[in-house]
Amino acid sequence: MFDEQTDHMIILVVSAIAAMVSFVALALPYLNRNEKKEHYKTVIEKKRKALFEQTKESVATRGQNKGDKSLSAKETLAFIFTVQKLFGQLGEKVRDQMLQAGIRDPKAPFKYLMARLLIPLFLITFTWLAMVFGQREFTPVQVMLGVGIMGAAGFFLPPILIKNHIIKRQEEINLTFPDALDMMLICVQGGIGLEQTILRVGDEVAEHAPTLAEELGILAAEMGMLNDRRSALQDFARRVGSGAAKSFATAMIQAEQYGTSISGAMRVISDELRDQRMANAESKAASLPPKLTVPMILFFLPALFIVILVPAYLSAVAAGVGQ
Repeated sequence: MFDEQTDHMIILVVSAIAAMVSFVALALPYLNRNEKKEHYKTVIEKKRKALFEQTKESVATRGQNKGDKSLSAKETLAFIFTVQKLFGQLGEKVRDQMLQAGIRDPKAPFKYLMARLLIPLFLITFTWLAMVFGQREFTPVQVMLGVGIMGAAGFFLPPILIKNHIIKRQEEINLTFPDALDMMLICVQGGIGLEQTILRVGDEVAEHAPTLAEELGILAAEMGMLNDRRSALQDFARRVGSGAAKSFATAMIQAEQYGTSISGAMRVISDELRDQRMANAESKAASLPPKLTVPMILFFLPALFIVILVPAYLSAVAAGVGQ
């Protein structure tokens, strides 16, 4: 009787765990979808607040007297000249890289530069201490070689990580941007303005393309708050950095400058990006067989030889023992 109760209890517990796992598996996509939507709204609200504060500060600055303006302008020019003299274009380049990687923290460029400075120093110090005061003795040449390798690795590690993140982010945007352009084309042909079109498409694609949705939401906020489409589109192209974003920004700027049809420009850009996406897929498919050659030689052929030759070897050994 005790064994039957134990079996029933085990079945009940296993059934409850399976039901819980099934519920979590069904509910998790919806929870992730809501999280993506909330993150998208949070990013857009922060950008709108920042633009509002920037606009308010610029209006307040205009109300100052002429002397204050002259002094502020002189101080600003002196500061810009000092920064450019010390760092050149490095700060602006690092800032663009941070934005392309999706890192919008104003302190991110400074942290990145400090990481490129401190990580090599830490690795060099640690390697030198480990090789000099370790149990094993190393020659001075080996110590210098080890310290140099670790220092170079620490210096190039942050840009490699940032570059990898930028490439993945741009690939994700290029993959979903043609579909977003088709949705924009439908909205524009329906008579909706460009700002509302971009904002609405961003809301629609926020679930399955959060990266593109964030960038489109920021673009719509800049176009609505700054009233300068050209500057907003240029910032969008620089912030994303992908070919799709640059083509879209250039086409929209030219359409507004020369008075051509925005829907026609969107249709052309969408067709080009879709063809480019198909060409990239075909290129990856064509490069797959050479990449599979080495894994097949290392992993597939040895297993195949074992399966074919081992039975014959065992049969020969058994026949020799029988004789």
